[in-house]
Order: sequence, then structure tokens, then C-alpha cells
Amino acid sequence: MSRPTLEVADILREHSKGFIERNRSWLNGLHLKVLAAIQRCRTAALGGHVDECVDCRDRVTSYYSCRNRHCPKCQASARDRWLAERSKELLPVPYAHVVFTLPHELAPLAYQNKRVIYDLLFKTSAATLLELAANPKHLGAEIGMLSVLHTWGQTVQHHPHAHYVVPAGGLSPDHARWVHGRSGKFFLPVKALRKVFRGKFHQALKAAFHAGKIQFYGDLEYLNDPKRFRAFLRSLFRKHWVVYSKPPFGGPQYVLEYLARYTHRVAISNHRLVSLADGQVTFRWKDYAHGSQQKLMTLDVDEFLRRFLVHTLPRRFVRIRFYGFLAPRRRGSLLPLCRKLLPSTPPPVPTSAESRLPGCPRCGGAMRLVERLSALRVFLTVPAYDTS
Repeated sequence: MSRPTLEVADILREHSKGFIERNRSWLNGLHLKVLAAIQRCRTAALGGHVDECVDCRDRVTSYYSCRNRHCPKCQASARDRWLAERSKELLPVPYAHVVFTLPHELAPLAYQNKRVIYDLLFKTSAATLLELAANPKHLGAEIGMLSVLHTWGQTVQHHPHAHYVVPAGGLSPDHARWVHGRSGKFFLPVKALRKVFRGKFHQALKAAFHAGKIQFYGDLEYLNDPKRFRAFLRSLFRKHWVVYSKPPFGGPQYVLEYLARYTHRVAISNHRLVSLADGQVTFRWKDYAHGSQQKLMTLDVDEFLRRFLVHTLPRRFVRIRFYGFLAPRRRGSLLPLCRKLLPSTPPPVPTSAESRLPGCPRCGGAMRLVERLSALRVFLTVPAYDTS
């Protein structure tokens, strides 16, 4: 993929100072840390290293990444390392993709209580899948699954939802055999998933309120009153909760590519940015309501950055989780059992980050590390090297 002509970092370098001054009332330390990290990413401010071509002796200086999980430039290498680990866990069966979405009425509450609401989304959606899969009426098996939290829609608005990638089958209750999902059909009935998910989330949200785990600010302060909160819950329960599912899409050879689309994404990628002019940002978005048409949206830079920062996750919040026989405490014993009960197929080998490293820009030869540079050293040394 070619290098984008505009990056989030470019927008921040030009407008972050004014944006911060105009929005100090709601920005917190985590927001400021994200803004600073993205601006410094792959610049002399973080230091770097010098590589030399073993053939032509040409030298190139490269800058270090910020490694912030909200940075659009830092996700590719992290994704490749993660996928290499996941390739060891894939099974020779079809996989299903299921998405659980919170109603838009919950978005303001989720924004004010990210850690609590996002955690409830994970727990209740996972419990829904595990419960229905264990029901003999549907599958009658113990399943394993991976879940990824996304908090954005195509227009970068707040839209919390959880993606699940699930082997279409599971272990029988006695762990004596593998139970295959129904061929060519939805993994689990969508209507049942919606109903159970809605009920579980409703009960979990009510319990969190009574435990004092939810805070209300601004326009939501009225919900501090228990009667009004109960009325709010009733209105949610009457809503149509969206659960998306599709028939199993293929075996492990497709899963790594599929996972790469969802696991290490941020609210907006640099490649979707079109222009920055007169204090306005234009970006591409896909209109799923009208046949996935590609459209352009233009926002004032303050609104664009506000939307971007809405998706900042709480410190140390885990956004990729595993459940069932893939849960960290169980996969060591249950994954080998799954493999034993299934036909033996070697797992796919993903393209590693190392194998895609560029060669010498002049002759294409292999590069070797010759010097590591501190930020100060980079500043003093960069003019001596080709940094293109």
C-alpha cells in the first residue's frame, strides 16, 4: 500500500495547539498523551537507528514508533506479531463472524463510563454465545472465540460494538468429540442471540447501577434518580438490538486475513484522509445504508479531533479478549484436545513483519543495523544520512 499523502499526525502538528486551548474543559491527561505520541511517532523526537546496505554501503536513518495503540502508524507491526501467535491456535474448521452492537441511546452513557460499559459489552455478548452454543437445541457444545472491541462507525462517531470470530463448532460436554456446526447455515440463530444479549446486558447494567459503578454527568445527571434510570432501562429493553451474523466463511487459511481487518484498527486510518484545508478535514467513508457507497465527509478540525479522541480507551483496558476453550487459562489443555479430535492440518503461516522489511532503497540489497541513536543523536546526525 502506498504511503498516504495526509496523516493524522500532520493534522495534529498544524492544529493540536489551538485545539487543546479551545477544549481544555474536557481534555484529560490520557487525551494529551495520545495527541503528543502521534505527533512524535517516527520522528527524531523518539530517536532511531541507522541501517547500512551490505552491498552498496548506502545508509538510511529510521525513526522509532510511539507504539501508542491509538496511533494509525503503529498498528501494522503489532498486528503481524499478534497474528503470528494466533496462527498457532487456528483449527481446521469453518469460522463464523458475529457482531454485537449497543443501541445508540447507550453511546453517551458508554462514553462517560467506558471501562464499565465496554466490559459489560464483552461479558454479556460472550455469555450469550456460550449459553446458546451449549444449548443442545442449537449446537450442544463448548465453543471458543476471540472478541475485538470497536467503538467507531464509518463517520468516526461513537458506535460501540464487539466483533467475534468463532470456530463453527465445539467440544461436546464430555470433551469426547468435536461437534460440527450446521454446514452452510448461520452458526447460531440471530433472533435468539439478540433476545438473550439484550436481556443479559439489561440485567448487568441494572446491577452495575445498584452497585454504584456508573456515573452520570451533564445531560445524563437526571439518571441518578433510580425511578428515571428504571424508565431508561425499560425504553432500552423495548429497542431492537442489532446482532449481525453470517454463515461460516472458511477455514484457517482465510481467518488470519479476516482477523487482520478487525484486530489492530484505530478510529480512522491515514489512508482514508483526503485533505486538510482552511481548518477542515475531508475523509472517505463507506455508506453501508446505501450499498456501501464510497462518500466524502468534511468536518471542522475541532470536530474531527473530538471524534477521534472519543475512541481513546481507558488505561490498560484489554480490547482483544478470548473466551471458552480459547480463554487463556484453558487453551493450554483444550486446544490440543480439539486438534486431537479434528483432522490434522498444518496451521497457515502468516507473513511476518520481518519478512516484509524493505531492502536498500538504492539497490534492493539487505540492510544491517550499524548504530542506535538517541533523540539528541538523531537530531545531530540526520543531515549526514539519506532520510527519504
